[in-house]
Amino acid sequence: MKATLYYRGSLTSCNYDCPYCPFSKNKDSAATLAKDRSQLNTFVEWVRNQETAGHRLSIFFNPYGEGLTHRWYRVAIVELSHMAHVDKVAIQTNLSANLDWTAELNPVKAAFWVTYHPGQTEESKFLRQCQQLYQRGITFSVGSVGLRNAFDALSSLRYSLPEDIYMWINAFKDKPHYYSDADRDYLRGIDPYFDINVTDYESLGKDCHAGYDVFYVQGEGRVKRCYKDRQVIGNLYRDGLEGLSRKLPCKLKVCDCYIGYIHMPDLQLERVYGDRMLERVAFSR
Repeated sequence: MKATLYYRGSLTSCNYDCPYCPFSKNKDSAATLAKDRSQLNTFVEWVRNQETAGHRLSIFFNPYGEGLTHRWYRVAIVELSHMAHVDKVAIQTNLSANLDWTAELNPVKAAFWVTYHPGQTEESKFLRQCQQLYQRGITFSVGSVGLRNAFDALSSLRYSLPEDIYMWINAFKDKPHYYSDADRDYLRGIDPYFDINVTDYESLGKDCHAGYDVFYVQGEGRVKRCYKDRQVIGNLYRDGLEGLSRKLPCKLKVCDCYIGYIHMPDLQLERVYGDRMLERVAFSR
């Protein structure tokens, strides 16, 4: 089977304190960090063993918090990037950690979904981090939440990034009717595909790859079809991919987040992202 696995362990701590994030400046206990490390090691070992089963895997880490400040995430990504049956390994990160270790990555398979947080880091420092990835030929996208008070910072970053690096904007959806027409035009100037994300997609009864060849894995091995669907469909280590895979229509009314709606085949978003959908790298217009 060719499958995509999203992985989220027990980590809930971040070194940033963004006001809109519930995990900002949370401090995990030593016991929680040890549990997260053990869970990730178990997951990597499971992935390693899937080569003999003939599976081809793409893996995306989206922890509650910042993973790359912890050595076990860095080690895992390096190891996975060199596994023959792993097509891609990517992580969502604020890119604040030291990046010397990225020299050990297989740049053909490793990728980064980089989130910029104005007010949490200086633009110049963030750009230096991006430049390290760029010079090493590692694929990455850069983006941020489209808060109105961040518009100038986002525009400045877009101007300073290499032209061939795609910069995405996540629509702020906590307040209805947040954007004026002028706001939307402004954000399209930064992210030409902003309209894709600002849209909430009717999904009830619609076809989706979630639960069929896309799985959301929690630290202890519990698997859900989708990160917003709370129903557990099985356990990765007990049931395996074949035991988990079922093609079922979506049970939710709307899909409003990138890591969900990209798996709705009716949207045909491969026309925008090609084989870089997981790390959110769009074709240039």
